[in-house]
Amino acid sequence: MLVVSDTSPITALLAIDRFDILESLYGAIVVPSAVERELLGYHETLPGSIQVRAPANVEEVQRLRLDLDEGEAEAIVLAGELHADFLLMDEALGRERARAAHLSVIGLVGVLLVAKRHGLIISMADTLMQLQDRAGFYLSERVVRLALEQAGE
Repeated sequence: MLVVSDTSPITALLAIDRFDILESLYGAIVVPSAVERELLGYHETLPGSIQVRAPANVEEVQRLRLDLDEGEAEAIVLAGELHADFLLMDEALGRERARAAHLSVIGLVGVLLVAKRHGLIISMADTLMQLQDRAGFYLSERVVRLALEQAGE
Protein backbone atom coordinates (compact mmCIF):
# COMPACT_ATOMS: atom_id res chain seq x y z
CA MET A 1 0.00 0.00 0.00
CA LEU A 2 1.34 3.43 -0.92
CA VAL A 3 0.66 6.25 1.53
CA VAL A 4 1.81 9.85 1.18
CA SER A 5 1.69 11.98 4.31
CA ASP A 6 1.63 15.61 5.31
CA THR A 7 3.58 16.79 8.37
CA SER A 8 1.10 16.94 11.25
CA PRO A 9 0.06 13.26 11.46
CA ILE A 10 3.69 12.11 11.52
CA THR A 11 4.73 14.77 14.03
CA ALA A 12 1.82 13.91 16.31
CA LEU A 13 2.59 10.18 16.29
CA LEU A 14 6.30 10.80 16.84
CA ALA A 15 5.43 13.05 19.82
CA ILE A 16 3.53 10.22 21.52
CA ASP A 17 6.06 7.54 20.47
CA ARG A 18 3.53 5.74 18.26
CA PHE A 19 4.91 6.14 14.74
CA ASP A 20 4.94 2.33 14.77
CA ILE A 21 1.21 2.50 14.00
CA LEU A 22 1.89 3.88 10.52
CA GLU A 23 4.71 1.40 9.93
CA SER A 24 2.53 -1.55 11.02
CA LEU A 25 -0.41 -0.52 8.87
CA TYR A 26 1.32 0.82 5.77
CA GLY A 27 5.03 -0.04 5.82
CA ALA A 28 6.92 2.83 4.26
CA ILE A 29 5.44 6.32 4.31
CA VAL A 30 6.28 8.66 1.44
CA VAL A 31 6.66 12.37 2.13
CA PRO A 32 7.54 15.21 -0.22
CA SER A 33 10.68 17.27 0.30
CA ALA A 34 8.83 20.15 1.98
CA VAL A 35 7.33 17.79 4.54
CA GLU A 36 10.77 16.32 5.28
CA ARG A 37 12.08 19.86 5.93
CA GLU A 38 9.11 20.61 8.20
CA LEU A 39 9.57 17.34 10.11
CA LEU A 40 13.28 17.98 10.63
CA GLY A 41 12.35 21.33 12.12
CA TYR A 42 10.57 19.43 14.92
CA HIS A 43 12.57 16.20 15.14
CA GLU A 44 16.32 15.51 15.10
CA THR A 45 15.97 12.33 13.07
CA LEU A 46 13.20 10.61 11.17
CA PRO A 47 12.25 6.93 11.11
CA GLY A 48 13.94 4.95 8.35
CA SER A 49 10.55 3.94 6.95
CA ILE A 50 9.97 7.53 5.75
CA GLN A 51 10.84 7.84 2.07
CA VAL A 52 11.31 11.30 0.57
CA ARG A 53 10.26 12.08 -2.99
CA ALA A 54 9.96 15.42 -4.72
CA PRO A 55 6.83 16.12 -6.76
CA ALA A 56 7.54 16.69 -10.46
CA ASN A 57 4.72 19.12 -11.25
CA VAL A 58 6.13 22.32 -9.75
CA GLU A 59 3.48 24.44 -11.48
CA GLU A 60 0.67 22.56 -9.73
CA VAL A 61 2.46 22.89 -6.40
CA GLN A 62 2.68 26.66 -6.95
CA ARG A 63 -1.02 26.84 -7.86
CA LEU A 64 -1.97 25.00 -4.66
CA ARG A 65 0.38 27.24 -2.64
CA LEU A 66 -2.11 30.08 -3.21
CA ASP A 67 -4.28 28.46 -0.49
CA LEU A 68 -2.06 25.88 1.23
CA ASP A 69 1.34 25.66 2.84
CA GLU A 70 4.21 24.13 0.91
CA GLY A 71 4.05 20.72 2.60
CA GLU A 72 0.33 20.31 1.98
CA ALA A 73 0.66 21.42 -1.65
CA GLU A 74 3.57 19.08 -2.34
CA ALA A 75 1.86 16.16 -0.58
CA ILE A 76 -1.28 16.55 -2.70
CA VAL A 77 0.68 16.75 -5.95
CA LEU A 78 2.96 13.85 -5.00
CA ALA A 79 0.03 11.64 -3.96
CA GLY A 80 -1.55 12.24 -7.36
CA GLU A 81 1.67 11.59 -9.26
CA LEU A 82 2.33 8.35 -7.38
CA HIS A 83 -1.32 7.22 -7.53
CA ALA A 84 -1.16 6.78 -3.75
CA ASP A 85 -3.74 4.59 -2.05
CA PHE A 86 -4.14 7.29 0.62
CA LEU A 87 -3.06 10.80 1.40
CA LEU A 88 -2.66 11.23 5.14
CA MET A 89 -3.70 14.80 5.93
CA ASP A 90 -5.67 16.52 8.67
CA GLU A 91 -5.98 20.16 7.60
CA ALA A 92 -9.49 20.84 6.33
CA LEU A 93 -8.62 23.00 3.33
CA GLY A 94 -5.88 20.61 2.24
CA ARG A 95 -8.28 17.68 2.48
CA GLU A 96 -10.80 19.62 0.41
CA ARG A 97 -8.22 20.33 -2.30
CA ALA A 98 -7.07 16.70 -2.25
CA ARG A 99 -10.60 15.39 -2.68
CA ALA A 100 -11.12 17.85 -5.56
CA ALA A 101 -8.08 16.17 -7.15
CA HIS A 102 -9.86 12.79 -6.67
CA LEU A 103 -7.45 11.55 -4.01
CA SER A 104 -8.42 9.23 -1.17
CA VAL A 105 -7.74 11.11 2.05
CA ILE A 106 -7.50 9.76 5.57
CA GLY A 107 -6.80 11.74 8.71
CA LEU A 108 -4.95 10.71 11.82
CA VAL A 109 -8.16 9.82 13.67
CA GLY A 110 -9.14 7.59 10.75
CA VAL A 111 -5.75 5.87 10.94
CA LEU A 112 -6.24 5.36 14.68
CA LEU A 113 -9.63 3.75 14.07
CA VAL A 114 -8.00 1.32 11.62
CA ALA A 115 -5.24 0.69 14.18
CA LYS A 116 -7.82 -0.02 16.88
CA ARG A 117 -9.56 -2.56 14.63
CA HIS A 118 -6.18 -4.24 14.03
CA GLY A 119 -5.38 -4.35 17.74
CA LEU A 120 -2.50 -1.89 17.47
CA ILE A 121 -3.97 0.40 20.13
CA ILE A 122 -5.82 -0.71 23.21
CA SER A 123 -7.62 2.49 24.14
CA MET A 124 -8.75 5.08 21.62
CA ALA A 125 -9.58 7.43 24.51
CA ASP A 126 -6.05 7.20 25.95
CA THR A 127 -4.45 7.67 22.53
CA LEU A 128 -6.58 10.72 21.73
CA MET A 129 -5.78 12.20 25.14
CA GLN A 130 -2.04 11.67 24.54
CA LEU A 131 -2.32 13.37 21.16
CA GLN A 132 -3.97 16.37 22.75
CA ASP A 133 -1.78 16.55 25.88
CA ARG A 134 1.66 15.52 24.60
CA ALA A 135 1.48 16.46 20.92
CA GLY A 136 -0.76 19.52 21.15
CA PHE A 137 -2.97 17.94 18.47
CA TYR A 138 -6.30 19.77 18.39
CA LEU A 139 -9.44 17.65 18.25
CA SER A 140 -12.92 19.06 18.64
CA GLU A 141 -15.25 17.48 21.19
CA ARG A 142 -17.42 16.29 18.30
CA VAL A 143 -14.50 14.49 16.63
CA VAL A 144 -13.47 12.87 19.92
CA ARG A 145 -17.04 11.73 20.61
CA LEU A 146 -17.43 10.27 17.09
CA ALA A 147 -14.04 8.55 17.25
CA LEU A 148 -14.81 6.96 20.59
CA GLU A 149 -18.23 5.87 19.34
CA GLN A 150 -16.75 4.32 16.19
CA ALA A 151 -14.05 2.62 18.28
CA GLY A 152 -16.70 1.11 20.55
CA GLU A 153 -15.53 3.00 23.63
